[in-house]
Amino acid sequence: MSDMQIAILGGIAGFTIFIGLPVGRARQMSPAARALLNAMAAGILLFLLVDVSTHGLEPVESALTKASEHGGSWLHFSWLAALFVGLFTIGAVGLVYYDRWLAARAPEHPIGPGAASAAMYTRGRIHSLTPAKRLALFIAIGIGLHNFSEGLAIGQSAAQGKISLALLLIIGFGLHNATEGFGITAPMAGEAERPSWGYLALLGLIGGGPTLVGTLVGQSFVNATLAMMFLALAAGSILYVIAQLFHVADKFGRKDLLMWGLVIGMVAGFATDFVLVAAGT
Repeated sequence: MSDMQIAILGGIAGFTIFIGLPVGRARQMSPAARALLNAMAAGILLFLLVDVSTHGLEPVESALTKASEHGGSWLHFSWLAALFVGLFTIGAVGLVYYDRWLAARAPEHPIGPGAASAAMYTRGRIHSLTPAKRLALFIAIGIGLHNFSEGLAIGQSAAQGKISLALLLIIGFGLHNATEGFGITAPMAGEAERPSWGYLALLGLIGGGPTLVGTLVGQSFVNATLAMMFLALAAGSILYVIAQLFHVADKFGRKDLLMWGLVIGMVAGFATDFVLVAAGT
């Protein structure tokens, strides 16, 4: 299989994220349904946080094992550990301060219906988005960082001649991304002002496009540290988004739906992970 074919399949694996995006345009949705959708999105992201953190820490744990048992370098371990913690912190806390900065720059008067989308495309000001749209954007960014590392795994498997493994990764990541699209748009479902198809497409490109980019980069060279860096950033940003989704869930006041949604979302994540486990990854 040629590099071009692998790249195309890697792109398809990323763009299955578009399958779940139309949920963001759902209207006349009851508060209970919105609470359940919000909780399911949080469940999917909780699974991703565990998955991303586990894979991101693998190089750090490997360096620790070598340093403690096989005469490896403690300096190398310390560097990797500090790098992971630093990028994780930037991904989580950095978004807190960025969101605060956006709130400080928000216009004094509310923007009317339709104006948010126009501002987004004509002035490029993220602070003009509604809170739900801005949260969806942050979710897409976090997932995009995660999907870049997935693309790296696909490309590096192909570069090492492990075509069967690369194909299994493409299938597994494609299934994962189909559920992630729903997670991106869940905060916007049922809003009075529906997001435009153009904005949904932008979110899909931000969340799914990095899989293709990562595949192309991974075919060029293999670098475990680079993959770890993106996973650390993704884990931090996903943690921030989960906190925001829990804040939204608290407003609904339905703890029963929160727990059901978390369980459904996490089970969906584990279910799509079975293909990757079968591949031995």
